Amino acid sequence: MSDSLKNSMRAIGTVSQISKYREELDGLIKGEVPPPILISTDDTVEDPAVFALEKHLEDFLVANWSQTSLGKEYDIYQEEDNFGQQFPTDTGSIDILAISKDKQVVLVVELKKGRASDSVVGQIQRYMGYIAEEIAEEHQRVKGVIIALENDLRIKRALKVAPNIDFYRYEVRFDLIRG
Repeated sequence: MSDSLKNSMRAIGTVSQISKYREELDGLIKGEVPPPILISTDDTVEDPAVFALEKHLEDFLVANWSQTSLGKEYDIYQEEDNFGQQFPTDTGSIDILAISKDKQVVLVVELKKGRASDSVVGQIQRYMGYIAEEIAEEHQRVKGVIIALENDLRIKRALKVAPNIDFYRYEVRFDLIRG
């Protein structure tokens, strides 16, 4: 059962308007198994479905890295046991870690499926701090990139005083061409 259907039927003596759940109830009566519920333990993820979509975005970006503007200047980080996707740190996993082709800049990439809020600035700064202390060599600089569908005034203001973090918007295009 969906959470909204469960919540509508919880209290004893509650009159519930279940007609809006007709399709879901019909499926349950027929024995159909509802789709699995997505669960995220990340406090910054408001909606688990967003978490799943973010993962697809990450996989797509990694698979097509060389065709992106970032891929022209950076390679995905690689060391013995760690690849730069979901790179582990003591403050969480970095979506993508990259290094400039000249090995002078280590780049922390944070992806957001929808609109990025200003809280992502603190998140990426934590990751950048870890990289600066634990991974980057003395001669290397650490930069950050936030990639999201949209931004807002709050993140623009936060990034105004974070010159080592860039913001990129992504666009998704899908065409069907009759052949």
